[in-house]
Amino acid sequence: MIHKNNENSTIELNLFPIKSKNIELNFSGDRISSDGGLLLLRELDSQLNLLSSASNCIIDGRDQRYVDHSVKELLIQRVFQIAAGYEDCNDCNDLREDMVFKLCAGRLPQSDNDLASQPTMSRLENTVTKADLFRLGKCLIDNFINSYLKVPSVIILDCDDTNNDTYGQQELALFNNYYNEYCYMPLHIYEGLSGKLITTILKPGRRNKQVNIARLLQKLVSYLRAHWPETKIIVRGDSHFASKDFMDWASNQLNVGFITGLTGNAKLHELANVTIESAQREFNQYQKPVKRYHSFMYKAESWENYQRVIVKVEVSTMGTNIRYIVTDLNEFRTRDLYEKGYCARGSMELRIKDHKLYLKSDRSSCTKFTANQFRLFLHSMAYILIHTLQKQVLKGSEYANATMKTIQNKIIKTAAWVKEMKTKIKIELPQFCTTKKEQIKGFEMLIMLRT
Repeated sequence: MIHKNNENSTIELNLFPIKSKNIELNFSGDRISSDGGLLLLRELDSQLNLLSSASNCIIDGRDQRYVDHSVKELLIQRVFQIAAGYEDCNDCNDLREDMVFKLCAGRLPQSDNDLASQPTMSRLENTVTKADLFRLGKCLIDNFINSYLKVPSVIILDCDDTNNDTYGQQELALFNNYYNEYCYMPLHIYEGLSGKLITTILKPGRRNKQVNIARLLQKLVSYLRAHWPETKIIVRGDSHFASKDFMDWASNQLNVGFITGLTGNAKLHELANVTIESAQREFNQYQKPVKRYHSFMYKAESWENYQRVIVKVEVSTMGTNIRYIVTDLNEFRTRDLYEKGYCARGSMELRIKDHKLYLKSDRSSCTKFTANQFRLFLHSMAYILIHTLQKQVLKGSEYANATMKTIQNKIIKTAAWVKEMKTKIKIELPQFCTTKKEQIKGFEMLIMLRT
């Protein structure tokens, strides 16, 4: 049975009784937030200074006499909503009074005005300029550099793109035959050893041309090299990152390497023929799966230099599977370079899954291309905050290697009662909380770092 309470117009629901006692349910309780775990991210962001730095990248052209919400408040509101699983601008309307979100944005939970609505957030997305985006992209890379306490001896730039399907009149959304959809193809770049996000760049819905890949990677490597002159920088990606221009450029650079997939052709099959035939003979003789590796020097007609090519041949009842990679790393054994070097890029798929599936970064529904790039950066900032929470604050716990969906469900989704008093703000989290130990440890760590 459902009826309305005349006093506060709150819908009351009569649930199935228990032990002959009726159960009445309504939504007239105290103002409790369902995202108390965001306070951990608030403490963390105050240490990283990420969102404050990002807000300084956006030139605010509004008449400040009529501004109710600063760019910094808008960024915090939107990024923290994304981190909590609210990926759409429309969610701003329902959450603008939420006291935890107001606290995170630097507003008093009860006496200060509410946060921004959806129209205000949409206006921000559509007023960001290309110059703002350039500064934001640089801000993400600077955050990556500053995340290291000391200069790393080696970093791996894991590069891959993914499809963000579009459903409307978005600028530069192109039809992609492989995905059979109109889409964007954002480029994700992470550090392969740590999983730290370096940058995400929105691209039209087609595979990047190798000359464009080379130009982008050269700029990124040069920027990192300016900060870390002695660091070994290795670029890793699948076959469409095997850029002739980048390989030629890298051969003249100190401490720059690459390991990428390579599309097979008749010449490569000819050079690997002995290995292929040997593996096939062994399988035919013993009827057991066979895996062989071999390396040789190879130079395509367009390449300036010979490069080391590694072939992996697998023969089983499923047939013969042949894969090639190309690299300038000559100091490692063939099998180790393929299995421990190249195949380790598989973790990149999990990072994109966190970014795209759990943080919903494929929501590219704005008409303007620049607005969609801005959205991608917002989701990337949420990734940085949660990833740092995992690897530093939750280090040693069962959540250090969990998916970001698990972090949302177990850590962020914690009910919080908030009360603004005369001299303080009082927050109470549930006494019976499965992640209470981890959260207490995290707060203690961040409080200690603050002092």
